[in-house]
Amino acid sequence: MSLPPLDNLVRIGQLKAEPANAVEVKRMLTMARIRLADAQLVSLSAEGRFTSAYNASHAAALAALRWHGYRSENRYTVFQSLTHTLNWPAPRWRVLDAAHQKRNLAEYEGFLELEESAIAELCAVATDLIADVEKLVGA
Repeated sequence: MSLPPLDNLVRIGQLKAEPANAVEVKRMLTMARIRLADAQLVSLSAEGRFTSAYNASHAAALAALRWHGYRSENRYTVFQSLTHTLNWPAPRWRVLDAAHQKRNLAEYEGFLELEESAIAELCAVATDLIADVEKLVGA
């Protein structure tokens, strides 16, 4: 399931070509669903819900990438690849990029400023992403 734009990223070392693994994709989708359910628990802190929604999104996006026979250790590249793996327009995956930037601020600088609307938007995008990956893989 080679995709020429992603093959270009392989050539420059941003992605690795690796045979698709349906079992791995299924595990990632399961993880995405669990993380999304966690993100919707009102008993969790805002930070916990945000992190869970972010991790759900990453797992689902990585599942789509793996389905097509690629792997990346760079989270941004995983989200950016949604343009090719799921035909997502840039405004959709850029919500995930914004979440990625917030996550990095929290991880590396200890700063995380969240609004409930941002968490809700991230959960909505994660829900759509999981559904689109399920359609892709026939789950």
